[in-house]
Amino acid sequence: MRALEQIREWPVRHAAAGVVAPQGSIEVEGDGERVFALASVTKPLVAYAVLVAVEEGAIELDQPAGPPGSTVRHLLAHTSGLAFDTNVIMAQPGERRIYSSSGFECLAQFVTDQTGIDFADYLHEAVFEPLEMKSSVLTGSAGHAARSSLHDMLRFAGELLRPTLVSGQTLAEATETQFPGRNGVLPGYGTQRPNDWGLGFEIRDHKTPHWTGAANSPRTYGHFGQSGTFLWVDPALGVACVALSDENFGDWARAVWPTFSDAVIDEITTSRDTAEK
Repeated sequence: MRALEQIREWPVRHAAAGVVAPQGSIEVEGDGERVFALASVTKPLVAYAVLVAVEEGAIELDQPAGPPGSTVRHLLAHTSGLAFDTNVIMAQPGERRIYSSSGFECLAQFVTDQTGIDFADYLHEAVFEPLEMKSSVLTGSAGHAARSSLHDMLRFAGELLRPTLVSGQTLAEATETQFPGRNGVLPGYGTQRPNDWGLGFEIRDHKTPHWTGAANSPRTYGHFGQSGTFLWVDPALGVACVALSDENFGDWARAVWPTFSDAVIDEITTSRDTAEK
């Protein structure tokens, strides 16, 4: 894909990007085996392991977890009331959308307590191993300390398009807005009204400004990380995109990521339209 070649011009030392297109075809630019720090793109991986734990019956979405009155669902949807990186309670559960890495650390500890398995091991066994994500590892916080390669993350993206580890119903619930209408800050992009999230996945909806493209449908979901990484899935198009870099998120990413995503979508839709004629 020519659109992927844009990463060659990004102001970063190393970058890799890829697309899982309809029918499962994969296009890649850059070193697919290079391992990058994912930062907050860790959260969708952790959320998926939590969903596996739900389907296995180890935990329940509406089981109490975290601050008083909070549940697994609240923690996944950033509505537990926990602050960003501490255990300070800033709101009652369900009141506000407060983006919280500490909430995901709470989730990891909760899964460990309920299963007796260290969460890093649980994530490996529930997600990395069955998807053959051989270079992926959680090295610390469940909020931001995973590392992975482009090839591994494209395997995960493919799983999100065609789930095998959880049911389609579970994934559909995870990618629908939880606690609708809650306002909050989207890191790097300011206050969003509303600030929609699913269960570990940010929902694009009609947010502006945003890190995805203008051509992405409102149903697009995913996550970006402060280490210069992102993953989005657009179910309306049947396309997923991953980009990894080693330059921290900043003005450069705000400038190039939406343009890049729009170029990817334009190339795919143009190719699809041509094939149908």
